[in-house]
Amino acid sequence: MAKTKTREITIAESKGTFSIFKPAFLSKESPKEEYDFEGISALRQVLNNEKARILHTIKTQKPISIYDLAKKLGRGFKSVSDDVKLLKRFGFIDLVEEKTKDRIRHRPEIVVDTITINIKL
Repeated sequence: MAKTKTREITIAESKGTFSIFKPAFLSKESPKEEYDFEGISALRQVLNNEKARILHTIKTQKPISIYDLAKKLGRGFKSVSDDVKLLKRFGFIDLVEEKTKDRIRHRPEIVVDTITINIKL
């Protein structure tokens, strides 16, 4: 049975606003990593519809590069590349380097199965 990898995101209320954003990657094979970001806007930036489309396309269509992903989405390379970098920064995907004849391409790969959001009041 495959191991489930979960990205846990905790948002805490502070002085009447949601101000602390802490994702923590939980996996048995790697130690817990924590990041601190300000504001719930960071969560909105990561979990919007375009990022959901990217995750779905990576999962279902297995693009061979970021350029291929952009073509499958019908979006510009630069905007998709920026979104992919953000998803990588938050630990939702990884970029696997693969050598071709002339260059190195980066194949996006999903590294989590589940995203859990906790809101502490």
